[in-house]
Amino acid sequence: MKEKKQYKKKEKAIERNKIQINMYRGAQWVPGCARGKIAEQVPKSVLFMCLGNICRSPIAEAVFRKLVTEQKLSDHWRKESAATSTYEIGNPPDYLGHSSMKKNGIPMNHTARQVTKEDFATFDYILCTDESNLRDLNRKSNQIKNYKAKIELLGSYDPQNQLIIEDPYYGNESDFETVYQQCVRCCRAFLEKAH
Repeated sequence: MKEKKQYKKKEKAIERNKIQINMYRGAQWVPGCARGKIAEQVPKSVLFMCLGNICRSPIAEAVFRKLVTEQKLSDHWRKESAATSTYEIGNPPDYLGHSSMKKNGIPMNHTARQVTKEDFATFDYILCTDESNLRDLNRKSNQIKNYKAKIELLGSYDPQNQLIIEDPYYGNESDFETVYQQCVRCCRAFLEKAH
């Protein structure tokens, strides 16, 4: 009789846990907390990358920031951008890129920085704009133990299959507008897939 009661208690506990797990899927349990307490859902994170962090990656960051804000997902995402090089550290975005973003109603407030070792360990996704960036990032990631970032080309999300987002640095307003349009398509598709 005693064994039967214990068995029933175990069955109920298992069923209760199944219900709680299904209710809170995606949230993390807090170790040592009272039963039923859960931690806040950990935000996802994305780092957009290009060579100097003044043209393509800040545009992608600003576009993504606007998309998650419009979808009321801003609190669920950490979003930044960085450079593979040191060329432009501390500089604002290129004036043509800034102009293009302003024309499209997207605020952009950014200061260029270089990718760090910590970025590989703290970001879920590192999305770069061309194959040279991808090679640099893969080479850097090989020097870091236990990095978690998934390193990909941002263009791999483009529904129009334009894999490379060309550097508009020596280009004109039209080139920056092309980058903007690619970033909109790619960021929208990435958000749909990652969310």
